[in-house]
This record gives sequence, C-alpha cells and structure tokens, in this order.
Amino acid sequence: MRLATHPILGDLSKRREVNIRVDGEPLVAREGDSVAAALVAAGRMVFGFTHKLGQPRGMHCGVGRCCSCLMIVDGVHGVRTCLTPVREGMDVRTPRGATRLWGEDV
Repeated sequence: MRLATHPILGDLSKRREVNIRVDGEPLVAREGDSVAAALVAAGRMVFGFTHKLGQPRGMHCGVGRCCSCLMIVDGVHGVRTCLTPVREGMDVRTPRGATRLWGEDV
C-alpha cells in the first residue's frame, strides 16, 4: 500500500528505512513518513477504538484537525500520529478506548 514514486517527492523507495514498534510488533517505515502514513502503508487501518461503542477508528483527516489518529507514542498519550514523523526505535501503542490530549487512556 506504499507509493514507490510521487510526481513531486520523486522516488520514495530510496528513503532510508526506519524501524519502529507498534503494539510490540516490529514495523519498517520510511524516513519522512508520519506514524499514520507508516501504519496505513503497512496495512494497519485501526488506530484505536471509540470509548462509547468500542468501534474501530483510523486516520480520517490526515492533517491534525480531528482526533481519529490519536495514539500512545513513546509513552505519551494523545499524540496526533498524522502529524508525527517516525523516528528510529519509536514505540507506538493502540489505546484501549478514548485517549485524551492531556492524559491517560480512559
């Protein structure tokens, strides 16, 4: 699900690989990817679950305006993964329910 070339960005396959962990599993991303883009490229569409009904949620707007992509990154809750670039060794976790920008998984 990853683009190999882009009319503006060029040959994306030449970007350096970055190793992250998502829910304890290794995932290879590309330098310059956002966390959300890396997850989608790897076929992971569920970023969490709604608090009230427990329904899956994933990337929605992709520009930081909604809260659908909030995940736990390196122990920090409520990280907008669509705006957060991947970095080597990053630990990403799917929240159990709603996650707040300022606090813990609820």
